[in-house]
Amino acid sequence: MRLFNRITLLTPESVELEFTLAGIGSRALALLIDYHIVAFTLIVFWLLLTFVAGQLLDYLDALSVNYGDLPVWLLAIAILVTFTIATGYFVFFEVTWQGQTIGKRFAKIRVIRDDGRPIGLPQAALRALLRPIDDILFIGAFFILLGKKEKRIGDWVAGTLVVQEVRPVVKAAIAISQASENLAAELPQTTHLSKLLPDDFAVIREYLQRRNFMEHNAKSELSLQLARQARNLISLETIPQGLTSDEFLEAVYLAYQKQGGGGRGRDEG
Repeated sequence: MRLFNRITLLTPESVELEFTLAGIGSRALALLIDYHIVAFTLIVFWLLLTFVAGQLLDYLDALSVNYGDLPVWLLAIAILVTFTIATGYFVFFEVTWQGQTIGKRFAKIRVIRDDGRPIGLPQAALRALLRPIDDILFIGAFFILLGKKEKRIGDWVAGTLVVQEVRPVVKAAIAISQASENLAAELPQTTHLSKLLPDDFAVIREYLQRRNFMEHNAKSELSLQLARQARNLISLETIPQGLTSDEFLEAVYLAYQKQGGGGRGRDEG
């Protein structure tokens, strides 16, 4: 049972930090926003450059000045500035905003080093310079989808990870229905509750704490998925009739906790 793809990092000070990887969906959303901002900036720049260059050449024509290779130099400057904007946008924001761009801030994700520390100029520059390679034929997307650490090429070279923004999660009290309490009393005798691992319990607990803040369809789908997995883990043939998937998860949570297993799980909230 895995609700979130987490990774534990060891800092240079030998402190363990746990992060949730951003996932390709959040990264794609952030990149889409960033690319729109970069594209808009480049359009404005090229329009201004075209206007200024046209005015300058007309002025030189009026003075009958031979400007020779000036258009070529203007084009070279334009290409250089375009490259600077396209790469500098990511470098500037990721360095000054501690691993976030405008898109990443909106998607609530950030870039960190492999040891959990904030990224610096070298890491941000490498990621930005290698971004075109990652974008070619969606190579970066394949690396993210297939790799356990969800890294694109730029992340591997720069030694970085993209994780969800660390923010406090409200620890809501878990409401237990009467039906759940009744089932919880029966589960230790009718199922193999000991097969439920501490990490499995932590996932169920985290879902029950967060469910009131989830969108209805996503909540229903996740509840059913976790209930099926929990039922298979504890070797229960069917969920009792009249019991919702949420009530079943409440019963499993309560029964496991009463057996003293809850204390063995990591606090993953």
